[in-house]
Amino acid sequence: MSRIRATWERLQAEKRRALILYLPVGFPERESLLELVPQLVAAGADMIELGVPFSDPVAEGTTIQAATQRALRNGVSVRYCLETVRTLRERGIDVPLLLMGYLNPMLRYGLAQFCADAQRAGVDGLIFPDLPPEESDELLAASRAHGLELIQFLAPTSTEARIAHVTEHATGFIYCVAVKGVTGARDEVSAELPEFMARVRARTKTPLAVGFGISQPHHAHQVAQLADGIIVGSALINVVAQAGDVMGFVRGLREAIDAAPVNSP
Repeated sequence: MSRIRATWERLQAEKRRALILYLPVGFPERESLLELVPQLVAAGADMIELGVPFSDPVAEGTTIQAATQRALRNGVSVRYCLETVRTLRERGIDVPLLLMGYLNPMLRYGLAQFCADAQRAGVDGLIFPDLPPEESDELLAASRAHGLELIQFLAPTSTEARIAHVTEHATGFIYCVAVKGVTGARDEVSAELPEFMARVRARTKTPLAVGFGISQPHHAHQVAQLADGIIVGSALINVVAQAGDVMGFVRGLREAIDAAPVNSP
């Protein structure tokens, strides 16, 4: 059983929601994640998305754009991201680790070779915001051949046809975008989120994780009543960039999620 599936089953048995955190590899310094990831796990993270820096991250707001540009200046490559995963595994990190990036660097690397090397490094899943589900067959086949979960996106603007396609082919979990737009901390959770989540959940039993715009514990508490997982990225990057209390921030999210009603979908 994959780490991702095992994590969902454990959380379901415990009647808890997943806290999924995102940080770019190589931010703020080249080797920072080797110290930060153990802190995130100790503070309550269930899965970690490791960002593969790319020069044109079209789904990202200014916070993640700036962080990935810094990582690129620190000399981070796809191969170094895989080495980071391997090192984290060697140091005892056993939560699911997912690589989140953009397709061009992986195409240059070679999709089959990338998936094979990712599996050997200890990667559990892949997330590509710029890969349309209808064009994902090649990567889906390569990822499945190497035991990797390919996470796909749905948004409030997704058509019923897109929802049907994604829910039919989904593995690991479905990444539900909470807002219309790019990543970045926001003041409030979208009022459209409950209706959107109901549309998706009516079609699948695959776990649903919500990201984009979740920046405060009260956001996480709200979303935990609708979703199986809560994804936080930009707000965490801001805490790291300001040399803030990373573990305290994550514990606050964890506590807010665990305080949400457990009888919600």
